[in-house]
Amino acid sequence: MPQPSTMRSFSRTSSSTSVLTSPPATPFYPASRDYSPVAPSSSSIRSVSSSMAAVSSSQGIQISSVSNGTSSPVSAPSRRKAITLDTMNQYLRRADYAVRGRLAIRADELREQLNNGDTSLPFKEIINANIGNPQAMDQKPITFFRQVLSLVQYPQLLDNEYADKIFFKDALDRARILLSEIGSLGAYSQSQGVPYIRKSIAKFIEERDGVPADPKDVYLANGASSAVSSLLTTICRGPETGVMIPVPQYPLYSATLTIANATPIPYLLEESTGWGTDTKYIASVVKNSIAKGVDLKAMIVINPCNPTGSCLSRDEIKDIITLAAENTFLIIADEVYQSNIYEGEFHSFKKVLRELQRDVPGKYDNVELASLHSTSKGMVGECGQRGGYVELVGIDEQVLDELYKLVSISLCPAVSGQVLTELMVNPPKPGDESYPLYKEEVDAIYKALRERAFLLFNAFKEMEGVSCQEPMGAMYLFPTISIPPKAIKEAQRRNEEPDQFYCLELLEQTGVCVVPGSGFGQKEGTFHFRTTFLAPGEEYVRRIIAFHREFLKKYS
Repeated sequence: MPQPSTMRSFSRTSSSTSVLTSPPATPFYPASRDYSPVAPSSSSIRSVSSSMAAVSSSQGIQISSVSNGTSSPVSAPSRRKAITLDTMNQYLRRADYAVRGRLAIRADELREQLNNGDTSLPFKEIINANIGNPQAMDQKPITFFRQVLSLVQYPQLLDNEYADKIFFKDALDRARILLSEIGSLGAYSQSQGVPYIRKSIAKFIEERDGVPADPKDVYLANGASSAVSSLLTTICRGPETGVMIPVPQYPLYSATLTIANATPIPYLLEESTGWGTDTKYIASVVKNSIAKGVDLKAMIVINPCNPTGSCLSRDEIKDIITLAAENTFLIIADEVYQSNIYEGEFHSFKKVLRELQRDVPGKYDNVELASLHSTSKGMVGECGQRGGYVELVGIDEQVLDELYKLVSISLCPAVSGQVLTELMVNPPKPGDESYPLYKEEVDAIYKALRERAFLLFNAFKEMEGVSCQEPMGAMYLFPTISIPPKAIKEAQRRNEEPDQFYCLELLEQTGVCVVPGSGFGQKEGTFHFRTTFLAPGEEYVRRIIAFHREFLKKYS
């Protein structure tokens, strides 16, 4: 039975009344345009109203016309659908998610042509370098993880007479423990997640950071993305709410803020310093936003960074925490790539915060932090299993009650994803029967990722008009590309961003799908694209090099 101490108390003592009004227009920050914070104003609120009265009669429905004040009977409503593009949620219409946008859709169309036997295309396969989806490439699942998942999904295997010949002993033992704590994977868990699994996560955090962690601060989620949605839903009240997002950023954040009708406050990362942060500049963004009336609630930090592959130093993290302490905003630390470190060292926000609280008593006591992790990245790469968690520290208890209510609406995260999260934070250890193979598999995945990262990086260094920062972490490179004026003019003629035009041409000529930098945000006057380095081999790299050479030749 779950222990009471591991459960979040659910208070109903506070309530509020919300009034549904017409949807205000969310302030929009075009990629590669002006990134000055803009405070919401009454002029940004768009009121949509209509006065339509209908009465039923034996003749049909009579609708009062707004335009001339007359009424005329009609036999049927003029609108055939209740939900249309104009009557649906307009915030959703405005949201943009470039990772699975136009290029990804076109890539699927081309793949379908190839599958149907089309031999007219100048390539034989599609390389989806647009999304960090390791097992869609050649990354294999970790054997121990899949063995335990198989056993908990089909517990009868534990009693099979050949079980000890098929499965590792520690996999059998782990499955029995998990089943004793969970019951059936087909049953709902606590909304916050299985208590035993939250304890495993807290232990992992303690061992990683050397500081205490409390299971009650851990919320399991269907991947880090759903945790982000829950957090932003909780903190965003409308266009007056400001949330700082890095530029470039992972478009999950801008899209979610658009749907939440909140105001994104972009802060530029500095490409010349390896996509680092400039504390003085960020402080000025904070100051200007507050001065313009924005209610600054949070700052998003992605470390290691998607899309740039950069990693923050301890000093950079310290400076960000200091800004939060001085200006009272929540830090949302997206740390899902913490195992993907190829150069340098990963520093968690939780560890640095606790060290500052120890060294400078009082100053950092009220800092609020949400730290995210996921089974989709690292050496695990189980994107489709949807496992992840968020640890919340320094958050007001009444707010946590409301967050618990929100996650309770969805009942619970997928229990199989919770199990995989437990395996990620509590993998085989030296002495376990499965450990030699586990270590061999993890080391091979890490080695392949690092080699592919630098293979692509070195190729970019040799390409004319292309520059790229050295890969430090994550699964991506974000090179700068120089696009000739003639190509920019052609892009304008097609009503496309220049880097999107470049990426579309790359896809049509090579079958390699990447994402234009304009989908992530970029400094005005610069062009980039994001590519993963998950694909095996060098052939697709040669395709990119050849395309770029011909593109420059054509448009120079």
